[in-house]
Parts: sequence; C-alpha cells; structure tokens
Amino acid sequence: MQVLGIDIGGSGIKGALVDAENGELIGKRHRIATPQPSTPPEVAKVVVEIVRHFEYTGPVGVTFPAIVQHGVTLSAANVDNSWLGAPAQDIFREATGLPINVLNDADAAGVAEMTFGAGREHQKGIAILLTFGTGIGSAIFHDGKLLPNTEFGHVPMPTPMKGIDSEYYCSDKVRKDEDLKWPEWAKRVDHFLALMEMLFSPDVFIIGGGVSKKFDKFAPHLRRKAKVVAAQFLNEAGIVGAAMTARQIE
Repeated sequence: MQVLGIDIGGSGIKGALVDAENGELIGKRHRIATPQPSTPPEVAKVVVEIVRHFEYTGPVGVTFPAIVQHGVTLSAANVDNSWLGAPAQDIFREATGLPINVLNDADAAGVAEMTFGAGREHQKGIAILLTFGTGIGSAIFHDGKLLPNTEFGHVPMPTPMKGIDSEYYCSDKVRKDEDLKWPEWAKRVDHFLALMEMLFSPDVFIIGGGVSKKFDKFAPHLRRKAKVVAAQFLNEAGIVGAAMTARQIE
C-alpha cells in the first residue's frame, strides 16, 4: 500500500509516497519552500500542489510544527501565528478533498522510529524519542502506543540551569552557538536525560535530529541507566510517520 506523507516545516514543505509495508520512500521527495507569510490558506495551497504532483487520491498524513489536538493546532513554531487555534485538519481536508490526519512533527518521527526504526525492538515499556535541532522535539510511547503532544524541550531544567527551558540548555543549536565540544554538550544532554529518567523511568531513549549522525561522538559520555540509541530515520522520519498514521483514517 502506498500512502502520501507530507512534512510541514518553517522553511520547507516536503512530501513523498511511502510503502506502508516497510516504511521506504517510493521515488523521490517533492519539496516546496514554505510560503511567507505561512498563513493557513497559503500553506494549504502548497499541500494541494504536493498532492497533485503525485496524482494521489488516498488518505494523507501531514506533520505540523505544533501541538495538535483533535486536528486543531494549539501552538505555532516557525510558522505564522494565525495557525494558533486553527482547524488544520479541516483546512487541509477541504483544500485537497481527501481524508487527512494531522499530527505533531516529533510525534510523527517517533511513529516512524517505533514502526520501522530504532524502536522496533522496544515495543514493551516506555520509549522516549528526542530530536535535537533548533529546539528539542519529543515523543513518548508506552508499549508501542504514542502519547501525543509532549513538549519536553520546554521542561525547565533543575540545577545548574534552574528555570531555563531544556532546549535553551542543550539543543543542537546551543551546541553550535556556544561552540561546545561534543563531550561538553554531552554533559548537558546527560543532565536533561537524567531529568527525563526521574520523571518517566524510560527503558530506552532514541536520539534523533542531525546529531544522530554523530552519535558515536557524544554517546560514550552519557551516563544513563536507560539504553540510549541513535534514530535510524533522518530527514524522512516525519514523512514516514505521517504516512503510517494516515493508514488508520476511516
């Protein structure tokens, strides 16, 4: 079964057909720059353009950089503020005329990893995906089931950075901005993971984002009880995860 997944970001909107049996992309991705301003009508036009590019007529999964509750976007990261409280799922469904499922971008990445990637062997217990980039995205699973819309990157850090959002302490952007060496940055990440362990007692952390390609440079410096593994999907995680959730549309 081929399913279309679309990943909406602040700079680009990309889509691809996904083989629902193995999570592999069928053919090339199609990417269009995110319109500026990225208002609902303008973003919807791009989604329609991607659907038409693939001559697709089935259910579509769409990721969005926001908290998504019952198809409504309750936040707006790197997109126009007019998305706050917008009925995103209805907007895309009306624009395309197709069944649509909208979910948070980090949740979609987590679904991809738990279905076909690093989480396949961790279907029992608690698994936490953390994507380190401009901020920190998160997704948590219990016995393979997603608990949506976690925002662990905004959890305040305890000492030594009391009160500061976690993503302002140990995102990959912070590593680059402060020119931290990998062991220095790993120490900060370890503080953050310790907080997550205290709160959730996970069995495994799955580390995603661009840093997953450099996993061997910082992983040896982590001192967590839970297993820590690198994500297997990179830029395609959102597309694949979105497509997987679209299969469930009735």
